[in-house]
Amino acid sequence: MSDGIPGGERGPQVPRRVVLGTGLGTGAGASAGALLPLRPRAAAQSVPATEPGATIRIRLTVNGRPAELEIDSRASLLDLLRERLGLTGTKKGCDHGQCGACTVHLGERSVVSCLTLAAKADGGRVTTIEGLAPDGTLHPLQRAFIDHDALQCGYCTPGQIMSAAILVRDGRATGAEAVREFMSGNLCRCGAYAGIVAAILSVAETREG
Repeated sequence: MSDGIPGGERGPQVPRRVVLGTGLGTGAGASAGALLPLRPRAAAQSVPATEPGATIRIRLTVNGRPAELEIDSRASLLDLLRERLGLTGTKKGCDHGQCGACTVHLGERSVVSCLTLAAKADGGRVTTIEGLAPDGTLHPLQRAFIDHDALQCGYCTPGQIMSAAILVRDGRATGAEAVREFMSGNLCRCGAYAGIVAAILSVAETREG
C-alpha cells in the first residue's frame, strides 16, 4: 500500500503520515491545503507596501490634546485612534457598526467609530474611554461598573461606558427599560448585562438626586 495520498492532476501529494501526525486528517475543517506553504507571490500580494488611497491632513483634539496627522482619506476614526494614536481602549468588534464596541464621542454625540470617517473629525473634538479619566481618577460610570460587577470579559465595556455617559448626561436614564432601549446599539448581552444596567441607573440617580 502506498503511504502517499494520490494527487495526480488534482494537486501536489501530501504524505499520509504528515496528515495523521498533525491531527488534521480528521474533522470537517481538515484540508491538505492548510499544510502547504503559501506561494511567495501570493504572500507578497497579501500585505501592500503602501496605502493606495489619497492622503489628507486633518487637525483635531483627542481627549483634550491637539493632533495633526496626514491620513488616508478613507481611514476610519477607529483605525486613526487605535493604529495612529495608540488609543487602544476603543475596541474593534464587528467593524460594521452593529456591535457598539467602538463607540466614542465626537463633539457632543456618541458615534460608532468604525463607520465614521476620520476626515469627518477634522476640526472636531473626540473623546475616547481614556479621556474619561485623564487625571487617573475613575469616571463615576467606570467606578459604578466595578461596584456592580458589570464586567465579564470586559471587551464591550469601553463602548458601553461611552454610550452610557451620553445617556446619563442627557438625563434619559429614567429606568431600566429606558436604559436598555438607549443602549440597544451596544449588543453585548453576557451575564454582566444586569450589572451594566444597574451601574448606569446608580449613576443617573446620583446625578439627579
